[in-house]
Amino acid sequence: MKKRILALVVGLCAALNFIACGGGARTGPPSGLTNRVLASQGVTTSITFGGLFLINGHNDTLPRVAPIGAGTSPGLMAISPSRGLVAALDAATNNVYIADTATEKGIGVVRLQGPTSSMVLPTSSPVGYAAVPAATVSGYTFIGAVDVMNFAAGSILTIAVPSAQTVVSNSYGTQLLVFSSGSDAITALAPSAAAPPVDTSCVNPAPNNPPNAVCTIVEDPRLSRPVYAIISGSTAYVFNCGQECGGTQQASIAILDMGSLTVTSTIPVNGATYGLLNGSTLYVAGNGTPTGPLCSSLNSKINPTTAATYCGTLDIVDLTTMTDPYFNSLSTEIAIPDGYHDRMDLTTDGQLFVGSYNCTNIGNVNSPSGEVRGCLAIYNTNTNSLVIPPDNGDVNGFQGFSTRYIEYVAEGGNLRVYDTTIDALYINSEYLPTGSIDIVGYVGDVKAIDFF
Repeated sequence: MKKRILALVVGLCAALNFIACGGGARTGPPSGLTNRVLASQGVTTSITFGGLFLINGHNDTLPRVAPIGAGTSPGLMAISPSRGLVAALDAATNNVYIADTATEKGIGVVRLQGPTSSMVLPTSSPVGYAAVPAATVSGYTFIGAVDVMNFAAGSILTIAVPSAQTVVSNSYGTQLLVFSSGSDAITALAPSAAAPPVDTSCVNPAPNNPPNAVCTIVEDPRLSRPVYAIISGSTAYVFNCGQECGGTQQASIAILDMGSLTVTSTIPVNGATYGLLNGSTLYVAGNGTPTGPLCSSLNSKINPTTAATYCGTLDIVDLTTMTDPYFNSLSTEIAIPDGYHDRMDLTTDGQLFVGSYNCTNIGNVNSPSGEVRGCLAIYNTNTNSLVIPPDNGDVNGFQGFSTRYIEYVAEGGNLRVYDTTIDALYINSEYLPTGSIDIVGYVGDVKAIDFF
């Protein structure tokens, strides 16, 4: 009798083990998580290893699973629209690692010719694009290129673009807009027509100079230091940085027809380095000048008082009327921390998170006394109110969710969790007693793998 019971127990354990190990019954990723978030974490000590750390986005905890390898100092990440692929730049080597999020494993790596602050994975194909301002091209004295990253082949195709700083893609990866530092032009690329290993279509001398099958240079007197664009269908909203980036004109949004590659109109704003499109509303952030306006000159009803001398601004453009009601005067501008603005996210409950780097930090979050602020602002689009959270440091990444009123913020190397119902740190005595996810090392970016 005892032998029969023992046999049944052993058989049951074996069956359960078979199911748990995925013997034809288990579905889902190896980690077993359904609400996955990745944070890139760089090395800070000899006993800390860099990688892409998985986070349980359901309860903000770190599961006992190994990070996905991405070099020693991964930071900037790019994720495909379906979230099946994620790429991360290792700042120590300029290697870009790509991982399959279904298997939670790396599937390829390529090496860029230099660092990048702009890369995209526009489709579900393992092909991405990175703007590399320090890339060199044999036979030419300038530096700068767009590297086409073919992760499946482990190869790079270089398209020479002088001083290439930022690259933006349409949803098909068939058309790229490239923005070069110090330039008043836009370089439009058709990357599929480029010839490996180095394509010089954009810099060929006459009579073979652009436009050609690969490259078109867009020039218009209304363009002034364009630095970024949001492409929506056949229209691109180009961010003219203007005087903030060394140009001579007021910052503006230039409307670019992607078919004809012509500028049709412009909308003046205070500053324009980055933004977010939500329906017919375009949110635009920038300083407007190298310093930004005096914080004391801005509307105190919208903006909290601060010890900072200069501020950035947030403009709200109505694309149905092609106007910005906050541009009438500085007294109606929305003041945000200064710095170079390059991060923005809008939550489902209408909280607009705006981030910058190299901003004016006030106070010390580790020993607060009086005002503390860094590079983060939260604008409530429902009530027209603003919160500058008491934190310090550059903002490197945002991630919001549709099923939780939570926003992940990578700021100052930490991964903060904000409760968007109160625009303050989410304090959970069980998991988040400090409002931060305890990742050792510098958190350089954050991306959700799953839609939730």
